[in-house]
Amino acid sequence: MKKEQRIKKNHEFSKVFEKGASFANRQFVLYILNKPGQQEHRTGLTVSKKIGNAVTRNRIKRLLREAVREMGDRLESGNDYVIIARKPVLEMTFTEIIKSLEHVARKAKVLKKQPKSFT
Repeated sequence: MKKEQRIKKNHEFSKVFEKGASFANRQFVLYILNKPGQQEHRTGLTVSKKIGNAVTRNRIKRLLREAVREMGDRLESGNDYVIIARKPVLEMTFTEIIKSLEHVARKAKVLKKQPKSFT
């Protein structure tokens, strides 16, 4: 994720939590706040201390950043997203994390359809 695509400040997270809509599955909670004037989407990540020690939390955040980067062009622009990881993420592989994030994004109707290839 590029620097301008990150949510870092506490008041930005709070605004998304207060005014945004939430969607969840067993692994993630996704908060979405529509920002019409914004060109790109911005993403913030949250991993609670309940999930593990600092090493574990940072590993999960790295995997989530990479997953968001891979699905980034398919996420709707003009939104702020906050992703909260839940405990089942600990046992998941990278591909399972991507599938689960896509599931929550489809549930929230913010995932663009992939164009079908004719090859």
